[in-house]
Amino acid sequence: MFTGIVAAVGTITEVAPLGDASAGCRLTVDAGGLPLADVAPGDSIALNGACMTVIARTERTFQVDVSRESLNCTAGLDRPGEVNLEKAVTLAERLGGHLVSGHVDGLGEVRRFEPVGESWLLVVEAPKALAKYLAYKGSIVVNGVSLTVNGVDDTPGGCAFSINLIPHTVQVTTLKHLRPGTKVNLEVDLIARYVERMLSLLK
Repeated sequence: MFTGIVAAVGTITEVAPLGDASAGCRLTVDAGGLPLADVAPGDSIALNGACMTVIARTERTFQVDVSRESLNCTAGLDRPGEVNLEKAVTLAERLGGHLVSGHVDGLGEVRRFEPVGESWLLVVEAPKALAKYLAYKGSIVVNGVSLTVNGVDDTPGGCAFSINLIPHTVQVTTLKHLRPGTKVNLEVDLIARYVERMLSLLK
């Protein structure tokens, strides 16, 4: 379990295939400012919002194996580049964001990302399957970052949701690299999923 509060920006430095094109890959990640002293093989670290299991680590790096299924369902884990990192929470930590499972529900596409006053406006097109879980002032995870939805506009293909990003969030995460057309990992709010399931049983 995670909170969506990014602890550090790391860098995927190596992508090694685990077999043929139908197989996954092994990632070597430079942890950047993420302390690894308390990380052991078997522990969970979220990379751009996707929960991965550490299989090995050094003082500054760690490795994870990513299945082909995970590669097909996520963005930004198949090539070298910066990634948002967060270690799994303990019960002694503050829940600064919201409850995040680290299971990517789908891919969104950035429509707008531009400065507005002192902040930044981010508009993302979400697929139709996720549209029902998005609500004004609700929670959403974009590339591992817990964010608050400021507006939702339904579209024929799903919905476009808007977010106001403060400068700090842009500076300390990989969201600064977003551009129109960029694919992003989305995880909807856990509570919204449970509410939808319960209501479906009342029909």
